[in-house]
Amino acid sequence: MTLSIAIQMDPVESIDIDADSTFVIALEAQRRGHTLFYYQPRHMSLRHHQLVARGWDLTLERRKGAHFQLGAPRTVALAEFDVVLLRQDPPFDLAYITSTHLLEHLPERVLVCNDPVQVRNAPEKLLVTHFPALMPPTLITCDRAEIEAFRVEYRDIIIKPLFGCGGSGVFHLQPGDENLSSILELFGQLIPREPLMVQRYLPEIRQGDKRIILVEGEPVGAVSRMPQTGEARANFHSGGQAAKTALTAREQDICAAIGPMLRENGLLFCGIDVIGDYLTEINVTSPTGIQQINRLENRQVEALVVDAIEARLAARR
Repeated sequence: MTLSIAIQMDPVESIDIDADSTFVIALEAQRRGHTLFYYQPRHMSLRHHQLVARGWDLTLERRKGAHFQLGAPRTVALAEFDVVLLRQDPPFDLAYITSTHLLEHLPERVLVCNDPVQVRNAPEKLLVTHFPALMPPTLITCDRAEIEAFRVEYRDIIIKPLFGCGGSGVFHLQPGDENLSSILELFGQLIPREPLMVQRYLPEIRQGDKRIILVEGEPVGAVSRMPQTGEARANFHSGGQAAKTALTAREQDICAAIGPMLRENGLLFCGIDVIGDYLTEINVTSPTGIQQINRLENRQVEALVVDAIEARLAARR
């Protein structure tokens, strides 16, 4: 079957074609004969109870500096599409949340991937808290006294914004570090009403922060993100380097524990982060890592994502 696919994403001209997962998923869909339409979330409108978007027909090519072609701008009803890919990056702010509410107005025959209700209900650093046995010791709070008490208990900690992404705003506070007050003051100015996430530091980060891709709740590939010397973060956005890896027995157990929930909630394409034996994040907004896995293992993980989308639509029909 030929599908019409609308992609809600950040500006297409700014993506890194050697790293972006949306790019290769869309390329694979295009290779199969599916048509692509691209719009940014700010170009979406609910007009007389009909959800429309101003965007462009899209053609992609793996060619640096000329990786996309756009048709003439046009405004279309998103209900005309078979699939809407919800792929803009966080921050998971009110604009992001509003876009998930708007997408709820689409009829059931339109497959939104990932399901906008579940994306809204599952910010990555909060969804993981429903699996306490898999997590490191964790605190989520705005209360400074609670943060100070957690630090006394665990001494070596990580502190980060609850709705951040890409390693932005992550601080490692070792025992004796005198910067806690300054960090809390900074967060108080930048995100004054948002809680913070505080966790026991996991020294296993030096062996890598593993990104595991799950499609329909099943693990389909993994890559270790190795932090640079002197860096507490291993995210690719923070300079982490990709290394080939395989799933441990513990990681297979983690996937088995969370997979059914992801599948049942329409979270078709997800990425989880594992450090040592601990699950630290479940990414449902715009997971990355596909291209790194492909290069290291000579794979085409994006084909599994498009397979799953086609299968979901076939089952509905």
